[in-house]
Amino acid sequence: MARLSRVRAARWPAVAESLGAAALCLFGLVPPASATGASATAYIAAQARMVVRALHAYGQVEPIAVVPLRAVDPGTVQGLRVVPGSAVHAGQILARLGGSRSWARMVARQQALRGAEAQVHAAVDVLRIARRQLAAGLSTEQRVDAARRALAIARAAAITARARLREARNARVVRAPTAGTVLAVQAADGEPIARGAKLLTLQPAGRLWVRAQFYGADAARLRIGMQGRFQPSADARAVAVKVIAIAPAIARDGGVRIGLVAVAPTRPAWWVNGQWGGLTVDASARAMVLVPTRALILDRGQWWVLVHGPTGDTRQRVVPGPTVGWQTAIASGLRAGQQVVVTDAYLDYHRGIAGDYTPPD
Repeated sequence: MARLSRVRAARWPAVAESLGAAALCLFGLVPPASATGASATAYIAAQARMVVRALHAYGQVEPIAVVPLRAVDPGTVQGLRVVPGSAVHAGQILARLGGSRSWARMVARQQALRGAEAQVHAAVDVLRIARRQLAAGLSTEQRVDAARRALAIARAAAITARARLREARNARVVRAPTAGTVLAVQAADGEPIARGAKLLTLQPAGRLWVRAQFYGADAARLRIGMQGRFQPSADARAVAVKVIAIAPAIARDGGVRIGLVAVAPTRPAWWVNGQWGGLTVDASARAMVLVPTRALILDRGQWWVLVHGPTGDTRQRVVPGPTVGWQTAIASGLRAGQQVVVTDAYLDYHRGIAGDYTPPD
C-alpha cells in the first residue's frame, strides 16, 4: 500500500501539468505545443467579407409636433380639469370660457342674428308686394329685380350673423382637436385670459419619433431611408427604425440632427416622450478583411499586425474598422489571404524591447 501511494504521488505532478497545459491551449492563453515539444506560433488567414458600417449615437423619443390650444376670444377660464399627462380623445371638452365679456359678446351676436332675420322677413314681404303690383300693372320689372337683390343681401347677412353666433358659442368651449396627451397646462380656473392666450399644449397620439445627433464623418454617411435599431435604456426590446429626416443645417455644436420613425405602421405602445436609448444606424456595406481582435497591436497611437511570410514575421500598419463579434474589420493595410499572427502577437511585436531601453555601459 505504501509503495502504491508513492507511485501515485510521483505521477500526480505530471498529470496536473498535462491538464493545465491542455486547458491553457484550449483558451488560447499559450501557443500549442508541437510534436517535438517546441512552441508553435498560430497564424490565421485574413478573410474577405462585406461589413456593414454601423453608426452609433444616443437618441431620444420626442413628439414630431405639438398642438397649442389658444383662446379665440377673451374670457375667464372655467371647468379646466385636465392635468399634464391626461389622455384625451378627439372632441373632448377640456375647458370653458365664461365671464361678462364673453356673455356680452354672445348677446350682441344673438341680437345681430335677430336683426338679420327680421331684415330677411321684411325683404320677403317687399318682394311679394312688388310681384303683386307687377301683376296688377302697378309696378315694373326693375322694382321686382331690386326687391330680389335686397332679399339676397338680407339672406347673406343672416347667414353671416348665424355663423358669427356659432363661432361665439364654440369659442366659449375648448375642445381637443385630436386624440392625444396633455403635455402642459398654461392656465387655471378663474383666470382671465386675453385673445390668443395659450391654455394647453397637446401631444397628438402616435406622433412620436426618435431624434439623434451625429458628428464628423458619421454625419456625412447619413442618408434618407437608412434603417437601424433603437434600444431604449429602460426596456429590453429594440425597435426597427428608419431615417426620414436630416436637418438641412449643422447645429451649433457641429452635429447633424436626424429624425427616425418606427418601421412598423404603428409606433410601439411602450414609447414614452423623453425616453433615451442607444441608436444604431446601418450605413452602406463595404468589402473588408476580418482578423481576430487579439491580432491587433497598438504602438505609439497606431495599429499594427504581424504578417507571416516566407522570410518570417513582419510588422504591417493597418487601419481598423468596426468590430464583428470577436473579430475586427480592417479598413486598409491588409489583403485577404495574408497570414496574421494571433498567438502572442503583442509579445512577438515587442520582442527585444528591453534591449532598446537598456542604458549603455
